[in-house]
Amino acid sequence: MPDFEAQLSATAAEVEALLSRLLDDKPLPGEIARPARLVRAMRHAVLGGGKRLRPFLLVESAALFGVNRDSALLAGSALECVHGYSLVHDDLPAMDNDDLRRGRPTVHKAFDEATAILAGDALLTLAFDVMGRPEVHADGQVRAALVVELARAAGLGGMAGGQMLDLAAEGRFGKLALGEKEVAMLQAMKTGALIRFACRAGAILGQADAAQLAVLDRFGTAVGQAFQIADDLLDVEGDAARLGKAAGKDAAAGKATLVSVLGVAGARVRLGALVAEAEAALAPFGTRADTLCAAARFTAARQS
Repeated sequence: MPDFEAQLSATAAEVEALLSRLLDDKPLPGEIARPARLVRAMRHAVLGGGKRLRPFLLVESAALFGVNRDSALLAGSALECVHGYSLVHDDLPAMDNDDLRRGRPTVHKAFDEATAILAGDALLTLAFDVMGRPEVHADGQVRAALVVELARAAGLGGMAGGQMLDLAAEGRFGKLALGEKEVAMLQAMKTGALIRFACRAGAILGQADAAQLAVLDRFGTAVGQAFQIADDLLDVEGDAARLGKAAGKDAAAGKATLVSVLGVAGARVRLGALVAEAEAALAPFGTRADTLCAAARFTAARQS
């Protein structure tokens, strides 16, 4: 999919440049100072790599409704700050204890654990600062809807809650056997919630009607599930050098995944069904949704 990958890379470059500006050393009105070490750690966390799939999905979903690209990119950058925070904290020794992320030392290795925790905290807070800015949307009610939905996708009933379930599934708090339904819920929260939000956010920015929002919700839900299955397959079959992080860690940690429940062959069948489901969901938009359909296929076929 060379044309799609070129589009993805171009949007990633735009997001990278915007994140770099947002993480400038100069304090904003209302801020007192920006400690240099904390800024460096935050920049290490979110700059210099990554496909930026979540902001890409947000930008392309917003494009269906004619949303100004700069506004969508700013909202996507806010979302990427949340994603960056989650990776920093996920890599900590108390969580997954990873030394590499995108081929570079994780933040707690490049700096220290305390700095990594604060960098994650500051990225999460910055996300809501950015999402609440008038440049995202002139209508305060639209911005408020985005902030509330992002909070719920990232928090107790979304990503953070999913991480809690993931730790429990590893046996951290006693033996826990999860079936397919429980694993699917865990993954829908830990990984799928932000991807689903990305697609819904584009519709919210475009002030879509209820039916259009439901279409993007179905698409985002399917892509979120597909992303996690593809990630789990890469952990089983992928190469660490290409992944930019350790492979084979899920099985070693006893993590519950759909690959462990369904087997590799069964997971691949489920992955194909999810891509078909995602593409079918976008049928009401016709050819205008071709890029988003390509994103669903890319999510399943990616090698890193």
